[in-house]
Amino acid sequence: MVKEQIDALRRELEQHNYNYYVLSQPTISDLEFDMKLKQLEELERQHPEYADPSSPTQRVGNDINTSFTQIRHKYPMLSLANTYSEEEVRDFYERVRKALGEEFELVGELKYDGTSISLTYEHGRLVQAVTRGDGEKGDDVTDNVRTIRSIPLRLHGNYPDSFEIRGEILMPWEVFDALNREREEQEEPLFANPRNAASGTIKLQNPAVVATRKLDAYLYYVLGEDLPADTHLGNLEAARTWGFKTSDAVRLCRTLDDVYDFIRYWDTERKNLPVATDGIVIKVNSLAQQRALGFTAKSPRWAIAYKFQAERALTRLNSVSYQVGRTGAVTPVANLNPVQLSGTVVRRASLHNADIISALDLHIGDMVYVEKGGEIIPKITGVDTDARILVGDRVGFARTCPVCGTPLVRIEGEAAHYCPNENGCPPQIKGKMEHFVSRRAMNIDGLGSETIDLLFRNGLAHNVADLYELRTADLARLERLGDKSARNIMAGIEASKQVPFERVVFALGIRFVGETTAKKLAYAFKSMEALSHATEAELTAVDEIGGRIAQSVTAWFADEANRRTVERLAAQGLQMCLTADQLQAHSDRLKGLTVVISGKFARHSRDEYKTLIERHGGKNAGSVSAKTSLILAGENMGPEKLKKAEKLGIKLMDEDEFLDLIGEE
Repeated sequence: MVKEQIDALRRELEQHNYNYYVLSQPTISDLEFDMKLKQLEELERQHPEYADPSSPTQRVGNDINTSFTQIRHKYPMLSLANTYSEEEVRDFYERVRKALGEEFELVGELKYDGTSISLTYEHGRLVQAVTRGDGEKGDDVTDNVRTIRSIPLRLHGNYPDSFEIRGEILMPWEVFDALNREREEQEEPLFANPRNAASGTIKLQNPAVVATRKLDAYLYYVLGEDLPADTHLGNLEAARTWGFKTSDAVRLCRTLDDVYDFIRYWDTERKNLPVATDGIVIKVNSLAQQRALGFTAKSPRWAIAYKFQAERALTRLNSVSYQVGRTGAVTPVANLNPVQLSGTVVRRASLHNADIISALDLHIGDMVYVEKGGEIIPKITGVDTDARILVGDRVGFARTCPVCGTPLVRIEGEAAHYCPNENGCPPQIKGKMEHFVSRRAMNIDGLGSETIDLLFRNGLAHNVADLYELRTADLARLERLGDKSARNIMAGIEASKQVPFERVVFALGIRFVGETTAKKLAYAFKSMEALSHATEAELTAVDEIGGRIAQSVTAWFADEANRRTVERLAAQGLQMCLTADQLQAHSDRLKGLTVVISGKFARHSRDEYKTLIERHGGKNAGSVSAKTSLILAGENMGPEKLKKAEKLGIKLMDEDEFLDLIGEE
């Protein structure tokens, strides 16, 4: 009896979810829905033997942190070739017509601006959700995707036993604006656009947080061995009957003029949509014709993306303010009269640097053109000089740091101005600590920008090394923390002492030393001691380390304050050299060799092979040239690369030969 009651409630709530999130036609109030959901939660709590991961109660996610595993795509997730004009669309149409030599139909769809996802369903249930990744493999984000209410956990109707469906995960404009308002109130960095917000959210480690972000999804392509229709549009229509949210903005186009009409309509109408779009997609409708057209190395020949031109608005420049980053770079920001642009109200725009300000000849009070290139961060692209009447002073770049008052400097050959007071300028100090604790660096949970600011304002941390001298009692007395949060932070700080050496190098925040560069430096010099004494000549001898990076590294270690920081970190037990296991896994077997990878492989992915090449002292290259030493050739090697390799007499090596060369299995 209880089992039947639970099943009935689940079916009812699933239908209400579908009505609300897919059809946008709710039949009960939010209160009624919540009461039924609570009833189901209580029944499931009392009867755990009837637990089901597809239950509507699981939409809220759990608070278990998970790391993502890499999953190889059954069908590669290729990107689409982009076009920007109707002439290029016509060229695509003509290529398809000539290649097929028969009549064909096209399908026009909106190109949603979110993060791509591939969903696998078995026996009508969602079993896996994987991001695009590198196109060959992506991250398993199933737990996070289960929280998105427009994605069905269980299907209805006559669906295939096993299939994939792909689409775009989105953050609606309304949700995006609310999230950024909340982050602004808490003085956290704002998301640049809904795409970044959606992408960042789906990669969060905590599904419960993902559930609060109210993500949405549109599905647009079905793959499988036993599909219900022989056309793309037919399968989309079938998918809607199974419970998927597919776009209403889909049109069957039988002529090129139909395609142009679709483009022109949505170039204007997209501004009224609740989610971000950046173009349209045109696909050949027949699956048989898609197969006949095939693929290039990067994209299908049967589809193309038309990108809309950036939207532009005219508004008044009220003032210019300046922001200081963790490296001391000072960025000018234009403060504007609010103006609607690409679905959001824009009040500020980046001016980038002094050269751009000078080139624009800006005056306070000018009417300026603002664009969102690709719907991203607004920027000023021009001035309406005809409207320049009774304007204020010409905008000149700041001479001193807007925070600490230190005179700014400009390094020869660089566009940016810097505040040189890196150990005394508050935004630089806090920015360095935020970078140090970030996920890709020391990965210390609980130390976000707000907490870093609390530590700074309370005199508990003015240097990254100070973090390792914190005490639980010091943290617990801070506002919004308490004993539990304090203990979690202290545990995260202690755990960070096991972070590998190459990430410690990255965490130091040396200008121009990103993740990849930090790794190269770590493996080239093997210890912080050796790196700190390296000369510019020794540094530039390392693959891809140029003069600018070398100068930055030597200047950083020449600073006495930085050397003291490293000494303090070492005394606290951070990893200051490569481990024996790391050293053992490396060799010089490919030293001096440049390797190009081409084709598909059975034993390792392309990224794994790139890592192996670097691990054994080699250099990766993307194209074949006279400098190429050998080509790691897999199945379906690119014909152009093969042709060039034969012309230059470059050795081709298969997987087995290559792995034997480097001594790997």
